[in-house]
Amino acid sequence: MSEKLFLTILIPVYFAEKRLRAFVEQLSAQFAGKQRNCEILLVDDGSRDNSWQVIEELAKQYPGVVHGIRLSRNFGQHNALMCGFHHARGDVIITMDDDGQHPPEEIPRLLETLEKTGADVVYGVPQRKEHHWLRNLASAMVRAFFRWVFRLKVDPSPFRAIRRDIVQLILPYDLSFVYLDGLLAWYTDRFAQVEVEHRPRLHGRSTYTLRKLITLAFNLFTNFAIGPLQVVSLIGFASTVFGLILATYYLVMRLIGQITVPGFATVAILVLVMGGLQLLSLGLIGEYLGRVHLNVNRKPQFAVRAMTEPRSDGRNYHQ
Repeated sequence: MSEKLFLTILIPVYFAEKRLRAFVEQLSAQFAGKQRNCEILLVDDGSRDNSWQVIEELAKQYPGVVHGIRLSRNFGQHNALMCGFHHARGDVIITMDDDGQHPPEEIPRLLETLEKTGADVVYGVPQRKEHHWLRNLASAMVRAFFRWVFRLKVDPSPFRAIRRDIVQLILPYDLSFVYLDGLLAWYTDRFAQVEVEHRPRLHGRSTYTLRKLITLAFNLFTNFAIGPLQVVSLIGFASTVFGLILATYYLVMRLIGQITVPGFATVAILVLVMGGLQLLSLGLIGEYLGRVHLNVNRKPQFAVRAMTEPRSDGRNYHQ
């Protein structure tokens, strides 16, 4: 890809004070002495350690290259990325985690794939993930949901290369529940992926818990698909048909004298099963309604508390 392109390397930061400096130094070394222009945009997603102080120091150490944004609280990784998109100036935006598991040396491979395939989004898919097996399982389920909902054959990854024009298309989205890969899939079907190395974490343990992955899956389903509601409708229809068939069977058997009193166990099981299905259906519908309620009341997508320097592109930063 052309060396004249300006890159934004966008990194959401959360409790990363002990590893962030080493990771930024790796990024700086990757581009040192090369003609490619780039900026490193660090978005502190409400960390309660000294991550913001480290970001301020890095901005002074690498003036004009490292820029920091501090959110007023923890909004979530994808919300932090949306904030970064509003500030990014690059022709291509690279998103990475802050733990050093995405090697900076793999960035040229993403850019090369972006150019060769003509894709709008390229994912760096790990050859072998350095995560706990339970998180790998949950991540695999979210990826499977993504492929099913959007009928795509790529594995979404937080290591991405995204063209500027696609980022511009998703900027107007200002609702509080964000699933970034779903937003991208709304506007393009030109996805590609390339295998990349996945390194052990530089320091500490992952803060991306199973609960957060489940929340991400809910964001995917409730924001970008009505499939769950359709499944509930099908279950309700099938249950009604089954109930009518069973009622007809008992009525016929009663009329011909084969049954004197219908079995209590059968009735109890049917009541429990149908009651459980009804509660499950109500809970799912309630999840949709709750999200509508929060969006109508304008729950913020993100809010900026501080920046290492003013950004002069005139965009609205409080969503």
